[in-house]
Amino acid sequence: MNHDYQQIIRQHCRPLSPLPTAISKRLVRLPDVRAVVFDVYGTLIISSSGDVGANVDAAKVTAVQDALSSMKIPWPTSSEECFQQYIGMIKQHQTRAREDGIEFPEVNIVSVWQQLLSGAGFTGVDWKRLALEYEVRANGTWQMPGLIRCLEQLREAGQHLGIISNAQFFTLELFPSLLGETVDELGFHEELQFYSYRYGHAKPGATLYVMAAQALERHGILPRQTLYVGNDMLNDILPARSVGFQTALFAGDRRSLRLREDDSRVAGVVPDVVITELMDIVDCV
Repeated sequence: MNHDYQQIIRQHCRPLSPLPTAISKRLVRLPDVRAVVFDVYGTLIISSSGDVGANVDAAKVTAVQDALSSMKIPWPTSSEECFQQYIGMIKQHQTRAREDGIEFPEVNIVSVWQQLLSGAGFTGVDWKRLALEYEVRANGTWQMPGLIRCLEQLREAGQHLGIISNAQFFTLELFPSLLGETVDELGFHEELQFYSYRYGHAKPGATLYVMAAQALERHGILPRQTLYVGNDMLNDILPARSVGFQTALFAGDRRSLRLREDDSRVAGVVPDVVITELMDIVDCV
C-alpha cells in the first residue's frame, strides 16, 4: 500500500454511476456456495473504459501527454507517436510471451514504460508512478454501488472471498483509495487473490482460474462450491465454468457488460445467474 499513489488516484477520481443495461436479472438460490470470487474492473469497480487494457481512443493519447508532463519528461516527439510506441511495446512483450507458450499473456506495465523510456534515453524515472499517472487519466474508476454492503453480508455469512482479475499493481491501490480499506481489510483472503500481472497470464485463459481452484481446494472448498462473478462472458464466465465454478454474470453497467454474442467460443454458455446489482449475490448464496 502506497499513500502517494493513493493520493494520485484520489486527485483524479470522479464519482461515476453505472449505466443501465437492457438485461434483466435472473436469480436463483445456488446450492452449497462456500466461496465467492470476483472480477475487479466492471464488476467491483466501475471503469470508464470498461476494462483495464481496453481499446484506446484519442483521449488516451492526451493521457500519455499529461502523464509525461506530470513527471516533467520532455518526450522528443509527439504524444501520439509516444502512445503508438507504447502500444507497440505492449505487443512486443505479448509476442515474446506467446513464443514462450503463453496463449493469453499479460504484461507488467511498469516494465513496458521502463523499456520505452529507457530506449529514448530517460533514466532515474519512477516507472511505477508514471504508469499510474497514465492510468488515472486513461481510465476513470469508482466503486460499484452496494460494494461495501455486499462484501459485509458475504463475510457475515461465512463466505470465503477471492479475486481473479486482469490487473496491474495499481489495481490494488484502488481499494484503499476509493473505499478506505485494502483488499485484505475488505475480507479478500490473501491466498485467494489472483492478478494477471503477477503471473504473466491473462483472461480469458484458464490459468488464473485453475490456480484459484487449487487454492480453494486447499481450504476444503470444491470448484462447485465456488461462485465466480464477472461482467464478461468470454473473460469471466467461460473460463470459470471450465474449472467447475458456478457463475454469475454481472450485467449492471453498460460500459463493461460484454455478452460476446458474435463470439463462437461462448456459444451455448449460460451463466447460472444474471445479476444487475452486487447485492443480488447475497440473495443467491
